[in-house]
Amino acid sequence: MLKLYIGNKNYSSWSMRPWVLLKQAGIVFEEVRVRFDSFDAQSEFKRTIGAVSPTAKVPVLVDGDLVVWDTLAIAEYVAETHPDKKLWPTDAKARARARSVCAEMHSGFTALRSHCPMNIEAQLADTGALIWRDQAGVRADVQRLVEMWSALLQEHGGPLLFGDFTVADAYFAPVCMRLHTYALPVPAPIQAYVDRVRALPGVKAWIDEALAEKDFLDFEEPYRLRHTEG
Repeated sequence: MLKLYIGNKNYSSWSMRPWVLLKQAGIVFEEVRVRFDSFDAQSEFKRTIGAVSPTAKVPVLVDGDLVVWDTLAIAEYVAETHPDKKLWPTDAKARARARSVCAEMHSGFTALRSHCPMNIEAQLADTGALIWRDQAGVRADVQRLVEMWSALLQEHGGPLLFGDFTVADAYFAPVCMRLHTYALPVPAPIQAYVDRVRALPGVKAWIDEALAEKDFLDFEEPYRLRHTEG
């Protein structure tokens, strides 16, 4: 059985991608959650993941004696080993386009990533409003998403980016979480796509489990304080 090592569901956007891909596609796997404690070289997290993967980062997919790291490599391996799931579009041109947008997400959107880290449990509309006002890079990243998603939804007719669920939707699921958490302004058709992604059974399962974690990590949330009663 496949074994997928992940971090905290509330925070780990990289872990979310392959988990959602496997879950939504109905591929059986064992989840191994390794709690974020810190990212210091000697942390328990780094020691545990470092014993599995040379990068000491999540996610990591283990299939027997094979170790696959990096979300794109994991997606490609899962698609190759489960061709019946059609995780990439069947049309060659659409498939190339899907790989292109996934690669763009993989290496880009740095302003959105850095200023709006994934935090599913939080509602940060006020923070999002300040970020939107002050960070031109975030506005540019969101505009690029709007252009990209609008073109794909129009070309393929929805409901998802390439019609049916593909790697691309799993890849952009954490972005949908960010847009929701920070209430960043997007046109109605894009908001509708975000809502459809959040409602996918595989995505909803991740959200529900993220909300159930209740594992506040202050080093993951420098942008807000957690107040406790008593």
